[in-house]
Amino acid sequence: MAQALVIIPTYNEIENIAAIIAAVFELEEPFSVLVVDDNSPDGTADEVLKIQKDFPERLHLLSRPGKSGLGTAYIAGFKWALERSYDYIIEMDADFSHDPKDLPKLLEACKSGADVSIGSRYVNGVNVVNWSMKRVLLSYFASKYVRFITRMRICDTTAGFVCYRRAVLEAIKLDKLKFVGYAFQIEMKFKAYKRGFNITEVPVIFTDRTKGKSKMSGNIVYEAIFGVISLKVSSLFKSY
Repeated sequence: MAQALVIIPTYNEIENIAAIIAAVFELEEPFSVLVVDDNSPDGTADEVLKIQKDFPERLHLLSRPGKSGLGTAYIAGFKWALERSYDYIIEMDADFSHDPKDLPKLLEACKSGADVSIGSRYVNGVNVVNWSMKRVLLSYFASKYVRFITRMRICDTTAGFVCYRRAVLEAIKLDKLKFVGYAFQIEMKFKAYKRGFNITEVPVIFTDRTKGKSKMSGNIVYEAIFGVISLKVSSLFKSY
């Protein structure tokens, strides 16, 4: 039976972590969960360890010494997964902005032939809840901008709700990835695209967090907008 792992990076997610794990484990598909925690001072990791006693085979914790960026958290999680027998690896936020009920749809898309399936906010219009108009427009046009620069035929290029077949992560040189913030999401899709993997988008509704504090910052936006240019330029001088 194919095994699917959901990677959830955390930093101060004590208000959400128990509920998000429970929501994943309530699904019919037997997903496993890896929480990658960056030494959260609010006790997120301790809460995971408590829950782990009830799900020792399905819930795992990877503790890191400090906050080092979303991209490095996922890279650590990817490497952990590749050292084990997982066939599908899924990125998901801890704050319910990604609905766990959409996990089976992403997994099924990959089982049905996609190498990468993206939980897309923009493939069918704009499906975002609880964001200001300014933030919606920034995100939407950032994805349009990335699509224009990279020529990827993806509507939601900055999405962070993504399922990868194992072969994709094995093909991408994880130690060579440049970005640690939200541009990491763009870089992963771009490298999969340049290697010729089949990428599909699955429509989802993105709902902004109601508990905890957002990790979004100006530096993240800057990296996402301007980092894509360096990705495109570097791609002109090397093969993938």
